[in-house]
Amino acid sequence: MKILVPIKRVIDFNVNIRVRDDGTGVETDNVKMSMNPFDEIAVEEALKLREAGVAEEVVVVSVGVEKAQDVLRTSLAMGADRAILVKTSDDVEPLNVAKILKAIVGQEHPQLVLLGKQAIDNDANQVAQMLSALLNWGQATFASDIDISGTKVRVSREVDAGLQTIEVNLPAVISVDLRLNTPRYATLPNVMKAKRKPLDIKTPEDFAVDVSLRHTILETLPPAARKGGVVVANVDELVDKLKNQAGVI
Repeated sequence: MKILVPIKRVIDFNVNIRVRDDGTGVETDNVKMSMNPFDEIAVEEALKLREAGVAEEVVVVSVGVEKAQDVLRTSLAMGADRAILVKTSDDVEPLNVAKILKAIVGQEHPQLVLLGKQAIDNDANQVAQMLSALLNWGQATFASDIDISGTKVRVSREVDAGLQTIEVNLPAVISVDLRLNTPRYATLPNVMKAKRKPLDIKTPEDFAVDVSLRHTILETLPPAARKGGVVVANVDELVDKLKNQAGVI
């Protein structure tokens, strides 16, 4: 079985996000970038499935700027077999990403697509669902446990009421959650080996996908500054403020 793992290059989760002075977006110049944490978990799960003998090959793919090669090389250093970069200079909307991934699935013929449930830059949580619909494959989202037996995949997923277990047939699209595993670190020898692993560079035109933007961001604003708290002397004063100032009760 071949597993395809889409990954995204995003601002590192430890970085304090700053909005540009002109409000056109967030500042990315001279900012540390890394692999989307949810996608990193998807890579780790794919590698574990290969090590368990369930899969034979793990292919990672990223749709983004040329610098996205660094997160692909990180995946190769973790243990992925091959990498594909679909190079584009513009931000690609989820539907267009799903269309590109559909075309790659048509070329690579994986039996399973594993990807993070969302990217931490826009929290869209759309690509997995859209790809499943375009492929007409079964899907399971927010996976916290994956068990593959034959042509069936049993997935445990977190819902509001607790855990839900569903079963889907292969081929399938599965998006993963943080509780699924803990990604491994890429060792220095593997980082060096990753430089020699295959990395193919494509463009959206190679897959006949139009990546023109359908939405325009008019303005980006930072969150409003929070007001300081107020210390109250007793419960009666607290109730009074909640009632008369906050309008909560």
